[in-house]
Amino acid sequence: MAKNYAFIGLFGSGKTEVAINWALKLKEEHDKVAIIDGDIISPYYRTRDVAEELENAGLVTVYPKGALRNADLPIITGGAIGYLLNPDFRTVIDVGGEENGIVVLGYLKPYLGDSEISMVVNIARPFSSTVDGIIRAYEQLRRVARIKVDYLINNANLSYETTPDLIRKGEEIISKVSEIIEVPVKWTVVPDFISENDFRYPVFRIRRFMKMEL
Repeated sequence: MAKNYAFIGLFGSGKTEVAINWALKLKEEHDKVAIIDGDIISPYYRTRDVAEELENAGLVTVYPKGALRNADLPIITGGAIGYLLNPDFRTVIDVGGEENGIVVLGYLKPYLGDSEISMVVNIARPFSSTVDGIIRAYEQLRRVARIKVDYLINNANLSYETTPDLIRKGEEIISKVSEIIEVPVKWTVVPDFISENDFRYPVFRIRRFMKMEL
């Protein structure tokens, strides 16, 4: 397993939910796990919004504290680098969307070390509903941050209106993307209110933390 994990994707891809759930999964096996709120773009649906809940679950949350918590400023706390370098910690980074947000990952790149970078894709969102759109976003994000994407993650969802058919449609589209760009699919994300397990890719079940309505 890698030491550090980063989740990237366009706005609405659900990368924050995936990052949070993966950090909690890591916590089941590792004593020390930190999650870095690397979203410097959107003031909504960020890890810091549920920081207290995550801290109660044993995670270390990394984001600007105090008066800067809700500031609309592009701030990455210096503690982020410390946790990325600390060999005692497994660290997860939730990276902000679009090219303006992913520059954070480019900034942190020298400190990532043994890391795994995954692109979260939601085919129910604009600009990522087609094979061409997803490949365009992949190339854009990869170029701006100057990073290699290790995995794709199918997170086809419409919040609480997500259906198995939508998830399977996401698998169909992302499989074509995977074949073209030669990046494997790591998971299909399935929310905990869907009981089905009959999917093409390994299932990663998540609980929703963000109060997001689409």
